[in-house]
Amino acid sequence: MSPAQGDYSTLLQGSRTRVEFGPHAIQRLGEWSRQERASRVLLVTDRGIVVAGHAQRAIESFRAAGLGVTVFDGVEENPNTNHVEAGVRAAQDASIDFIVGLGGGSSLDCAKGINFILTNGGRMQDYWGVGKASKPMLPSIGVPTTAGTGSEAQSFALITDPDTHQKMACGDAKAAFRVAILDPDLTQTCPRAVAAATGIDAISHAIETAATTRRSDASLPLSKEAWRLLDRSFERSLRNPTDDNARADMLLGAHLAGAAIELSMLGAAHACANPLTARFGITHGIAIGVMLPHVIRFNAHKENFYAALHGDAAALTRRVEELRNAAGLPASLFALGVPEGALAALAQEAAAQWTAGFNPCPVQSNDLLTIYQSAMT
Repeated sequence: MSPAQGDYSTLLQGSRTRVEFGPHAIQRLGEWSRQERASRVLLVTDRGIVVAGHAQRAIESFRAAGLGVTVFDGVEENPNTNHVEAGVRAAQDASIDFIVGLGGGSSLDCAKGINFILTNGGRMQDYWGVGKASKPMLPSIGVPTTAGTGSEAQSFALITDPDTHQKMACGDAKAAFRVAILDPDLTQTCPRAVAAATGIDAISHAIETAATTRRSDASLPLSKEAWRLLDRSFERSLRNPTDDNARADMLLGAHLAGAAIELSMLGAAHACANPLTARFGITHGIAIGVMLPHVIRFNAHKENFYAALHGDAAALTRRVEELRNAAGLPASLFALGVPEGALAALAQEAAAQWTAGFNPCPVQSNDLLTIYQSAMT
């Protein structure tokens, strides 16, 4: 990692994923893939990344390393089982032996989903939960192009069931990327609206992981450092996308927050956001931006679970709202067009979300309904 960002090897020493960080790092993607014994690579990405030219940069690096490459660019936002199945067919047709995810969290999650089915068979529904893959999985590399989900630091694939709209968290240690390539150059082409939504999502990861029932001495330093980097750089990165240091901070902060998720999980803000995406198609980060301040306030009624980050929970709430407003994101469910009559059903669905069980204050559907109601205006 570059001296400007510091040495985070100690902080990440328990991670299954080796981090390669720095400008132009994607140029060594082929070399690092070959070191992991790749010969025929499936590059999992989306059309926007192809148009931006990042996929071609990856392809050139593979070819320079003497590797064959097949491109699957059929990933869409919030990937579902259909996207995974299409990627599996592309992988089988090319007899690939290595997988690289290049893009936002959707591409990285889809790459992991493809790995599950390609190596272990069945359907994604079979892997909903933790540790359900019985066979070895292919080695893989994750290359994020947004500072958001931190998926490259996690062993979970978030894949939606298109019939039920349920976002399934499918986790297995074997699904973790061998290497995460954090190249700040790749985030410069990210559209401002996407950077705003993904950045708020990363911020929520730092905050929620610091307060879950599973937080620990191992996860909390990751949450704290992620918050420090993201808090100081989010507004700067949006104001000036050519600020290399701000974008580097955002990318590294998002990764550290993702590593914290792996150890600590998330809470009620994500439990509330997922049904909003499933029912109303609201972008995940935008839903998070609306819900997060209300969840912090709800949890702070009992105890300041966020003291390690910002001292006072009320001050933290105000800071989150400042960051959201600086990004130009909506501040209420009303502004998103969510009808009040839908809140009870949303609360029932939020209560069934896995992350609800890790919220520092126990939440049932009536508690989540209260949180939704507070977010209406």
